[in-house]
Amino acid sequence: MMLRCMIIDDEPKAVDLLEVLIGQATNWQLLAKCYNGLEAMAFLKNNAVDLVFLDINMPLISGIELASLLSPEKGIVFTTAHSEYAVESYSYHTIDYLLKPVTLKRFLAAVQKVEAHFNVDRIIPKEENENVAGEYFFVKSGNAHRKIFLKDIIYFESQKEYVRVKTTTDDILTYRRLKDIEAQLPIHFARVHQSFIVNIHHMISIQDNHIHIGEKRIPVGEKFRDSLMQLVRKRTF
Repeated sequence: MMLRCMIIDDEPKAVDLLEVLIGQATNWQLLAKCYNGLEAMAFLKNNAVDLVFLDINMPLISGIELASLLSPEKGIVFTTAHSEYAVESYSYHTIDYLLKPVTLKRFLAAVQKVEAHFNVDRIIPKEENENVAGEYFFVKSGNAHRKIFLKDIIYFESQKEYVRVKTTTDDILTYRRLKDIEAQLPIHFARVHQSFIVNIHHMISIQDNHIHIGEKRIPVGEKFRDSLMQLVRKRTF
């Protein structure tokens, strides 16, 4: 499936940056670049689009107002310089919320969310594909490299310059940074706090801004709450 996308933003530099990122980091089809909501609505009347990159502060009609008019099957990635709209944005068909200026690293994270949302098959480099297919990692602990299956990992916990890896059978301490581990994990692992990454498959419940997973109660950090709840809503009856 080749995703069909469009950009709606009144800032030409922001539009140009997104166009470059889409061209370099995806095989999506960019159908249109619109600089206000009315122009976008006219285009959408006659063209099928899967994904909309949508600015919030625009003349004539705001991105939030436009989002309320879009059909449910259209995914939305909001792009804005204002973080205060994050909570409200998830009332719509929001896949991600990008703060300007958009960095390549953050855009790549959004690409993963979008393609997971639409069940798009990723083109995975051979080396990465072998790691994913094997579903395990080696974790250096002391003088040993210990093999751990991803399905057995419950959560990762940062402990200063170390990371604690909690599995169904063991606790392992490794000299790594949490963000380096996060970059290597598949999408069912979610960063939920500055100090925690959890395996969604092992979650029991979420209540009062805490996750119950295994025998652990883990706090949900404010900056990670929106992305976590997005994952939860996709699996909510």
